[in-house]
Order: sequence, then C-alpha cells, then structure tokens
Amino acid sequence: MKKKILIGNSFPFSLVRNARMVAEPQPLAALMGALADADVVSFWGHANTLAAAEEELGRSLKPRTERPAITLSPEGLPMLGGCEFDTCWLLSPDYQEGFRPPAGAEVVPEQIAGWQVLKLTWNKSRKEI
Repeated sequence: MKKKILIGNSFPFSLVRNARMVAEPQPLAALMGALADADVVSFWGHANTLAAAEEELGRSLKPRTERPAITLSPEGLPMLGGCEFDTCWLLSPDYQEGFRPPAGAEVVPEQIAGWQVLKLTWNKSRKEI
C-alpha cells in the first residue's frame, strides 16, 4: 500500500488543538522525496497557484473536491478524505519583493518568485516543548 501525503498551500493553525505540532522549513527536494511513490491527498485552496505548484513539483496537486476542508480526528490530528495524518506538507509561493496580493485578488504565476516548504508534524502525546 502506498503512503499518503497530505499537502496544501496553507494550513489553518486554529486546528492545532489537542496535539503538539512542530513546523520546520524544508528544502523543495525534501518535499519531492516525500512525494515519490506516494498518493497525494491535497487540500490546495487557491486555483490560481495550483498550476504553477504542479509545474514546480512535476505532479498533480489537484484536490478531489474544490477547496476541501480539513477536520480533526478525535486525537486532534488533521483528517481529510477519511484519512488521519501526523504530517502535512505546505508549499507556499514567495512573491516578488514588496508584493502582497490585494485582499480577494488572485495572483498570476509571473508574480511568484519561488516556493517555501514547511513540514508540519504532530505528536499525539501532548508534551510540552
């Protein structure tokens, strides 16, 4: 059975509740390695950056439904499509210096200067850092 990788462009931190979560910047190569031979479970929320992200990674990140919502398992871990995850990858665009998209506006690929990768990892035991 293939491993499942949860990925999106942002994560609602208000869902970090019953389990400790660590966010670590990662190189793009680490994300590409995690995606190798894995099934992608995507909650990508912005259609305008989806094609550019897919081009960068060389594979589809299209969610099964439009703008799917993550829920929490009883243990406080993210769930999507009936699957619980203890790891989530975020691929977020870096914009040209000084650029910030206006509220409600879509960006075009030419405004993306690069990509930032974060690996979010949850620990089911609620240990202090």
